Amino acid sequence: MNPRDPARAGTAEADAERWDAGQEGEAVKSVPLRHPWRNLIAVLLLVLLAIFVIDAAQREDYGWADVGKYIFDKRISAAALVTLQLTVYAMVIAITLGLVLAIMRLSPNPVLKSIAWLYIWIFRGTPVYVQLVFWGIVPLIYPELTLGIPFMTPWVSVPNSIFTNLFVTAAIGLGLNEASYMSEIVRAGLLAVDRGQEEASRALAMSWGQTMRYVVVPQAMRIIVPPTGNEIISMLKTTSLVAAIPLSIDLYGVSRGISAVTFTPVPLLIVASLWYLLFTSVLMVGQHFIEKRFSRGSGQRREGKEADHQGREAATGPEMTPIGNEAGGKG
Repeated sequence: MNPRDPARAGTAEADAERWDAGQEGEAVKSVPLRHPWRNLIAVLLLVLLAIFVIDAAQREDYGWADVGKYIFDKRISAAALVTLQLTVYAMVIAITLGLVLAIMRLSPNPVLKSIAWLYIWIFRGTPVYVQLVFWGIVPLIYPELTLGIPFMTPWVSVPNSIFTNLFVTAAIGLGLNEASYMSEIVRAGLLAVDRGQEEASRALAMSWGQTMRYVVVPQAMRIIVPPTGNEIISMLKTTSLVAAIPLSIDLYGVSRGISAVTFTPVPLLIVASLWYLLFTSVLMVGQHFIEKRFSRGSGQRREGKEADHQGREAATGPEMTPIGNEAGGKG
């Protein structure tokens, strides 16, 4: 019987025979594409990196001896601790205030929504360095904090001792600026959760607090955590701008002060950079594990099913669609 017989063309038997003939053919051997230019560029970049490292190691202007001398200096270590404290305090302020601003942006109250929008507009629209300069001169503008009716004798008047503490001023200034960015991150995470989740929670007689705690926030954290980790790393480096207040007990301020006395600016810049790299590396590792923790169950089952389906296909061949009078097919 010839499957190419015109009289049998288009019949179920001819289709089945053509399928069997295709199955008996030789397996297709796939050859991966070669990328010679990619390999060439990779080798070229490695050669350039090696040349730079060898050249830098031989240049006396880098002052590697001074780098080794000051890398574990007690003054540098203490300044690194101050930088970490500034980062933590500023991020606590930013996350707390950012959450409040995000809720205000999502509120149906137009007044709260407008106030939150105005705050974000001002603090995102002006440079952080300019803001820190302003917070540094607040004690000159407001030497006293007063409470009362305008144009009348104040009821309470106390000295402005908050902004005279430069460390507190730096933490507040950095936190208030970062809050404008954190509010948008939190708002994006909350909006990404489908409203049907909240409606289903209400149908189960869950309160608003229970809905946020057990349903909305755990799902939103998968979106909130990655950019929050980036903001923490960015805040660590932004602390170098507190010299605008002026605060000089942070890592960059102390290294700059030592270099001004020893006339070794390049080695001290390298020392500060190495400490910043150490902190950011630790934060990046922590961010990786936190993201892994909050991403459990998202996409894993789907990937497992796809892998299992591909494995079965590789072992038994693709599934044949029923045709003709075969079981399940249409006659």
